[in-house]
Amino acid sequence: MKTKLLMTGLLLCVILSGIVVGDRLPTQVPENQKISISTIIDVVGFVSDSSYMSWTIDSSETPVTTAQLSSGSAADAYPLNTNQVQALAAAKSSTSGLTYSTGTYDNSVILSSLTVPDYMLDDLAFPDIAADDPWWGKTWQSIMNLLDSSSYSKTQDTEYGSIHNSRLIPGESIAIVTFSDSIRTNGGHLMLNKQLDFDSQNKGQGLNNLEVEKVLTYESIDGSFLVGSEEWSLDVAGNYAETDDSIRCVFASAQDSVIPAFCNVVKAKSELINFNSGQVSTKGGIRAVAASSDVPAGLFYQIAVTPVPGSDSGFADGTVKTQFAGSIMEARGTSDSSSATNQWSDKTSVSGGIKNFQKTFGYESGLKI
Repeated sequence: MKTKLLMTGLLLCVILSGIVVGDRLPTQVPENQKISISTIIDVVGFVSDSSYMSWTIDSSETPVTTAQLSSGSAADAYPLNTNQVQALAAAKSSTSGLTYSTGTYDNSVILSSLTVPDYMLDDLAFPDIAADDPWWGKTWQSIMNLLDSSSYSKTQDTEYGSIHNSRLIPGESIAIVTFSDSIRTNGGHLMLNKQLDFDSQNKGQGLNNLEVEKVLTYESIDGSFLVGSEEWSLDVAGNYAETDDSIRCVFASAQDSVIPAFCNVVKAKSELINFNSGQVSTKGGIRAVAASSDVPAGLFYQIAVTPVPGSDSGFADGTVKTQFAGSIMEARGTSDSSSATNQWSDKTSVSGGIKNFQKTFGYESGLKI
């Protein structure tokens, strides 16, 4: 009884103290898809069956400020020198959410529009620009202030995330999911039942966006064999975000005002090599999209290999390999430097007469209330 009370007390401390740092999943897009594929095979002969899926989704809602040149005021527009044109181009290529446009007036380059994410307004705009340039030592907010309000209209809006290769901006997260599965035989008797289900909508804890379940039974005939592989990968990364904008539960309290940056990759893989007989069942699932950050990312996989029911030998025959691996990087506060790293892997290989082989893998990372 004392042990139960102690465990209950520790649980309450965790609940009342706030959240634990981890993955912050992107949210669904307005249009969503459901895919379902069922496969049933009972064949003596050659079989080739494969499935593949790659899914990338990016999410952010970033407040931005835009200064737009008013119509008919080109004569009063801000003129750009060569240094400023080059500095703007470099800033745009290295910063997601920063955009601008230029025009010409009286043989001079003029600034037509400038959009700056609000989180950058207090940052130094061009640290490498020449010291004698009017923009030297100024923040983005100061640059905005240089744009005369009589010539430029200034608005505030929200920019939504899109898939890109540059650095993630604050509040942004991205998930990359890949799945592949293949089975090949050069004869023999194969019975296969496989079900694949995909749903791109936000998921709660315990539910998955992608689920695949497979059961196969194989028996060699005249030296035939089966080869197969199955691979799952979940890559989730995000920059820091405001806690209040990421937690759904109104009763949740956080020790920090931000959810730190992270970059986590996990993989699960199994292989069947020169498989002569046996029954194989696998089941896997991935959760990569959620409405709020209190739903963790997840990857789950299990495999079991047993003899064919009624087998005379009482063994499955062949080679089975599994591999589970992960790379975890977590920061603190608004820092872009790792405060915790964790790389791990688990490999198993069995070959010969297999009486029983089972492996189960589970991964979750997120914010716990």
